[in-house]
Amino acid sequence: MGKIYRIGIIGSGGIAGEHVRAYKRIEDVEIVGVADILPGRAEEFIKRWDLQQAKGFDDHRKMLEMELDGVSICTPNVAHYQTTIDSLRAGKHVMLEKPMSVTLEQAVEMVQVAKQTGNMLNIGFQPRYDPNMGLIKDLVQKGQLGKVYYVETGGGRRRGMPGGTFIRQEIAGAGAMADIGCYSLDLALNTLGYPKPLTVSAYTSNHFGTNPKYHPEADRFDVEDFGVAIVRFENDLVLNFKTSWAMHMDTLGATMFLGTDAGMKVLPGSSGPWGGVWDGNVGAVSIFHDIQGHHTESIIPLIDHKLSVFEEKIKDFVRALREGGPAPIPGEQILRNQAILDGILRSSQTKREVEIHIPDIG
Repeated sequence: MGKIYRIGIIGSGGIAGEHVRAYKRIEDVEIVGVADILPGRAEEFIKRWDLQQAKGFDDHRKMLEMELDGVSICTPNVAHYQTTIDSLRAGKHVMLEKPMSVTLEQAVEMVQVAKQTGNMLNIGFQPRYDPNMGLIKDLVQKGQLGKVYYVETGGGRRRGMPGGTFIRQEIAGAGAMADIGCYSLDLALNTLGYPKPLTVSAYTSNHFGTNPKYHPEADRFDVEDFGVAIVRFENDLVLNFKTSWAMHMDTLGATMFLGTDAGMKVLPGSSGPWGGVWDGNVGAVSIFHDIQGHHTESIIPLIDHKLSVFEEKIKDFVRALREGGPAPIPGEQILRNQAILDGILRSSQTKREVEIHIPDIG
């Protein structure tokens, strides 16, 4: 028998179960440790998922003393920073759930420590594993649109507000922007090759979350449920970004890439009250261009697949463990995603445009 890759899980909430489900489908992987800050919760999780070889811990640092090849971090957002730093410094490769962190400063240090220790910091953006996301990127990168100068992206749920740890700033750090907005940003930025952001002008609100008519935990709701921003990038590129957990509207529109030779419209694959955001699959892709002076719309055939994008995310992390890296979705790339989210919150609070400064990681 070949090497068995030993995995630890930090945080045993709902998303941790999805990690376990995916790891269990990989033959040379074994989950040997689960840590959760709430006493007894790790043991309950181990029993529920029948992880017979796993030990439970109330302190993730104790689990990190084990021999582990990788760690999945599935904690609430506010704990991403410290658990990642501790895991990297303990010599473990990290599969971190999105969003990367709460602040840009935290994200910068996380990337720095990954570089210093030589350990992987991989960020979990599973929509990338839809082959049609690759198709969209390929069209843009091969110049089918010419120079892209304007992008509009984002998604809106008519009614799709979570509760619990997602709606408290002290635990989540941010609301809709960090929860689903980061996916929309990754769709646009990864397609464009992750250009460098320069400035952000943003507005956020929480009219629905704080209203008992719309949310049962309105008295505890202190993050944004809606946000919109104009982001300027190097090379004279502008992004119009918008995200909503709840609204009186059916959609915030398609993702659009405007180029000097053609434009591309991309629809999300889901619909309904909880649909319309980029945590799912691609719905339809169209190219708008001129042929011999005629305005033409070309429908791009989608790739038919039965992949579970979440499972593909975990499989790719394990593949990187086997091959010695690099991280499939590296922290230094997602740093720019986090910088925009950080800038949006700063701009919204100060009600003015703010500059984005990302230090040289080296």
